[in-house]
Amino acid sequence: MKQTQSIENQEQERVLTMSVIRAFEKLGISAKDLAKIIGVSVPTVSRMREDVYWLKKGSKEFELGAHFVNLFHLLDTLTGGNRQVANAWLRNDNRVFGCPPLDQIKTISGMIYALAYLDSRCATLRA
Repeated sequence: MKQTQSIENQEQERVLTMSVIRAFEKLGISAKDLAKIIGVSVPTVSRMREDVYWLKKGSKEFELGAHFVNLFHLLDTLTGGNRQVANAWLRNDNRVFGCPPLDQIKTISGMIYALAYLDSRCATLRA
């Protein structure tokens, strides 16, 4: 049973890590920005890209990685998959946040606020 849990944890770690990397690449953000967003070093981001390091389940970096992937999916939904619009939204000043969202999501409270904002915007699409 313990070995099965370990294998499941490893698979979840690998899947989330690869999802973080895909979102990071599609959004065109820098390794330095991703490192700040999920709380790891820039060399760790490099190891993640090479599939030699996975975010550890139960860690802060795992949780922040999950939030980052969620943010990507919400933004992708709102922009209809248009990367240029998503990139512009991340990098331009936002009246709601008082700064570019890319700066906002570099803190835990900022990430949660951005997720709530995007989720509320998606809710209007579903209504």
